[in-house]
Amino acid sequence: MTRTLQNRRILLVIGGGIAAYKALDLIRRLRERGARVRPLLTKGAQEFVTPLAAAALAGERAHTDLFDRAEEADVGHIKLARDADAIVVAPATASLMARMATGAASDLAATVLLATTLPILIAPAMNVRMWQHPATRRNLATLTGDGVHVIGPNEGAMAEAEFGPGRLAEPTEIADAVEAMLAGMETASGLGFLAGRAPAGPLAGRRVLVTSGPTHEPLDPVRYLANRSSGRQGHAIAAAAAAAGADVTLVSGPVSIPDPAGVRVVHVETARAMLAAVEEALPADIAVFTAAVGDWRPAAVGASKIKKDGSEPAPLRLVENPDILATIAGRSSGRPTLVVGFAAETDDVLANARKKIARKGCDLLVANDVSAAGGVMGGRDNTVHLVGRDGSVETWPTLDKDEVGRRLVARFAALLTA
Repeated sequence: MTRTLQNRRILLVIGGGIAAYKALDLIRRLRERGARVRPLLTKGAQEFVTPLAAAALAGERAHTDLFDRAEEADVGHIKLARDADAIVVAPATASLMARMATGAASDLAATVLLATTLPILIAPAMNVRMWQHPATRRNLATLTGDGVHVIGPNEGAMAEAEFGPGRLAEPTEIADAVEAMLAGMETASGLGFLAGRAPAGPLAGRRVLVTSGPTHEPLDPVRYLANRSSGRQGHAIAAAAAAAGADVTLVSGPVSIPDPAGVRVVHVETARAMLAAVEEALPADIAVFTAAVGDWRPAAVGASKIKKDGSEPAPLRLVENPDILATIAGRSSGRPTLVVGFAAETDDVLANARKKIARKGCDLLVANDVSAAGGVMGGRDNTVHLVGRDGSVETWPTLDKDEVGRRLVARFAALLTA
């Protein structure tokens, strides 16, 4: 087994939620990769897992109390805040995120997190409504603005028999995110002690622009022309780019999925609004045009609902929308270094993709089959083909869209530095 975190010292803060039981597996996963793990349990966490279990798995004492006489004789909470390479908070509950965001040093965990200059990775986990609440979104924005890294949450079944985003990321995903965070950090000495919270990952310091979802082109105040894009793939790419250390702007059409964490999101409705938002978001090092932009819009939009009167249907005249991908790829100045397009095809996928990359002028095209039989539009999985400007094709196996996003971002980072 490759020990990719060999001798890295991780302070694991375990928050008080039902997902705390997964923190025990996370300790195992981190130690398998060579890390030394020191657990710190909040009072709430101890309702779900015991300090003894965490200590036994970590091979280290578990810390629990801000007012521990033995520990605080030499200001133990300050030592904890410094004596590690990184801090991981898993699960990061809504309450713990709020304390972090406001600097409320009300317990050992919050005090350590306030006193540290180490890189921090949080793995949120909570009820879907708590995750989507404006207060949590504000706290998350504050934390990411302060340089805190985020992994998850995932979407799935909740303990309360609800479904949606809020599940703790899997322990292997969190361990991967710890690796990515530490990989981009500059070391302060030959021993590898980290010098602060600089952005981590292969896209650290890079600006990434992603478009996602469908566009809605209004016919009248009630109806619109649209497509079945869910935005899942574009959102997954934006999330993966943020996890890789990039400063990410996501321009999203109307979707029902939540905004990815740690990403600046601009919500638009029409193709023309999307183009304006894209141009406003430039400059960027990488631009990824995943959105399924409507090719046409009604030439005229009815001021009131168009009524049927029993005669022939009202004529519908369409005009062409701006081509966002071609517009940005063809810029004479301010063109992103890497421009990536998507080709959603229902037949002759590769032949049409090769024509499209030549016509659009992008550097790489990601093609997929969106015919009804494949279930890609609105689904959770994707099968993509990477088409180069020279007509070369690389076909990937069917993967879930989050994994496609992670692999694409890794490829983009490699292309950017080639």
